[in-house]
Amino acid sequence: MIIGTARDAANLLGPVFADTEEERFAVLHLDAGQRLIALDEWPAGDRHGVDLPIREILTAALKCDAFGLVIAHNHPSGDPQPSEADMEATRRLAQAAAALDIRLHDHLIFAGGECRSFRELALL
Repeated sequence: MIIGTARDAANLLGPVFADTEEERFAVLHLDAGQRLIALDEWPAGDRHGVDLPIREILTAALKCDAFGLVIAHNHPSGDPQPSEADMEATRRLAQAAAALDIRLHDHLIFAGGECRSFRELALL
């Protein structure tokens, strides 16, 4: 399966975040042609926040020889807008991944039946 757009990723990841009251986190690992290699999922905490596990994300990406990533999490609050903390963590992950020649293609946030893409919002 090729993950070429935010919609492709959202269609695949939507069920991961459906009907959950806790924040969850998922990563799509992609090959050089943006084909799906692996999907990792983590419970990410509580109703109030998610810690982006940068070390674990990049360790997993290197293990499966990923060239790209799409990350996603949900906001149980129902507001899909990225927070300042989301933006900062995404920036840090993108920089760390780039140092390893891995591209962060997008970060999706699911909430209130909607999905926001950092790439489409020009935040990535």
